[in-house]
Amino acid sequence: MTHAHTTQAPTHAHGHTHGHAHTSDHHGEAEILELDAQVLAEHTAALIDRLPLQAPPRRIVDLGCGTGAGTFALLDRFPEAHVTAVDTSAAHLQRVREKACARGDEGRVRTVQADLDAADWPDLGTPDLVWASASMHHMADPDRALRTVHGLLAPGGLLAVVELSGFPRFLPADAPEERPGLEERCHEASARFHAEHVPHRGADWGPKLTGAGFTVEDEHVITVNIGRTEEPSAETIGAYALNSLRRLRRSVADALAPEDLAALDRLLDTGGPGSLLRRDDLAVRTERTAWAARRPA
Repeated sequence: MTHAHTTQAPTHAHGHTHGHAHTSDHHGEAEILELDAQVLAEHTAALIDRLPLQAPPRRIVDLGCGTGAGTFALLDRFPEAHVTAVDTSAAHLQRVREKACARGDEGRVRTVQADLDAADWPDLGTPDLVWASASMHHMADPDRALRTVHGLLAPGGLLAVVELSGFPRFLPADAPEERPGLEERCHEASARFHAEHVPHRGADWGPKLTGAGFTVEDEHVITVNIGRTEEPSAETIGAYALNSLRRLRRSVADALAPEDLAALDRLLDTGGPGSLLRRDDLAVRTERTAWAARRPA
């Protein structure tokens, strides 16, 4: 099949999920979620098409919906479905409602603001499908969360989990010229940061799903490699790279050598000659792992 990718914030710690993003950062977070959805829309659709569904779902829950990339991809694929979109961010949920209205889908989307680390979850109905894209790793106790999802699902219902293997890469390995390998060193520093702050990122969810009572029916690695000559536009990929590396800088600035930080800042200076936006060699390269797990009937 076409290599697929989930949407919903692959690049951001404490991202679009129930999680712990600061309210003041929600605007920038929303912008990158929107870019992520735009860049990877085709891959998201392919991932949804792969789900081993027994029948088209009518009741869907999107856990950690962000600004709605998964929500609306699911609505597009399943025209009879209704989606309950769950997130901790009121600002993100407001965007979901606005998009639903603009699409004429306000009757098909319900938004629920909730912290899924709380002892009691809100009433999310009895869904046929739960979609959890880059969100489970934000849970303080993901095993408990998986057991809760198992209890929510209708018998025979499906849980789709998509996990990050790492944040996207955009630059060639020999870039920039004055500091080759800069992006990889930034990601190494970021991995150390996130190992402390988001310890479940990159987890193998298969055993956890089985332990929660699910039967894992599909597991596959999703590979994305989109060059500037492909859809979406080079401008969109440039904006995605710029926003992603800006957010990356926040978590790694203190860990980088001064020369690396200076080189990174030159890439992020949109008015300077070394700006990312002036490069013609950007691409979006990333991997995810997706699991489809059923609650036995």
